[in-house]
Amino acid sequence: MPDDRVETDELRTRRSGSFGGVASAYERFRPGPPPAAIAWMLPDSARTVVDLGAGTGAMTRDLLGQVEHVIAIEPDDRMREILVTTLPEVTALSGSGESMPLETSSVDAVLASSSWHWMDADLALQEAARVLVPGGTLGVVWAGPDPDGPFVSQAQAMLSEASSGHGRSGTRSAAEPDLGHEVMDTENRVETVLRIPVHSSFAQPEYKTLTWDVPLTADELIGLLGTFSWIITMPDDRRAHVISLARQVLRDSLGISGEVTVDVQYRSEVWRTHLI
Repeated sequence: MPDDRVETDELRTRRSGSFGGVASAYERFRPGPPPAAIAWMLPDSARTVVDLGAGTGAMTRDLLGQVEHVIAIEPDDRMREILVTTLPEVTALSGSGESMPLETSSVDAVLASSSWHWMDADLALQEAARVLVPGGTLGVVWAGPDPDGPFVSQAQAMLSEASSGHGRSGTRSAAEPDLGHEVMDTENRVETVLRIPVHSSFAQPEYKTLTWDVPLTADELIGLLGTFSWIITMPDDRRAHVISLARQVLRDSLGISGEVTVDVQYRSEVWRTHLI
């Protein structure tokens, strides 16, 4: 029998390394967390802060001006190249949550935006504890379209209906998966939780949820869709089919095309803890 854990690890590795191939689209269509989330994570006394798994710098740019020194750590050369080009004042380093090229007890806060789930959490916690000063802060945040928000729920239902064959044979073929669930990646959705083991060097975390609306056009919605790892890693023909049908549903079922916008509810899951 196949080892499901190995298959899951292989899928995780493939997805985590996929973003560099769409780095320019990622920079354009994937916003960082809201300022309120950053403010809640960031201690007032922080002077040197790490943006861990910084990507193209969506959160990095919002840290500039709030602290004296921002260090962006990103393992993908293609993502980091865009960050360096757009934010030359930032110290950008090649590294990962499991291995940060920093001195021990050298930073006041380590923040990770929509990247923690790609790391080995146990090793990343150990490494964060190493580089943080005593009492230093670890903040982890996820931000993106709320899967339970009104627009996303409606769009998911319509995509499921479109892929079911309604209006044609009325049933979905075995070869055609439920597109609504596929687009939302319901089977492999990441866990947006910061877990602190018992006897860890960190205190048990505090948690906060934020929601807000973002007006998006059809092109922006399709652009955003194309930056998610499960879409990036699809076979080319499948990805083209998914995007084509998504654009069709936006236009024909929801009336979203051209410069027309729709308010998409975003949600941010924010966690913070400190080194004991």
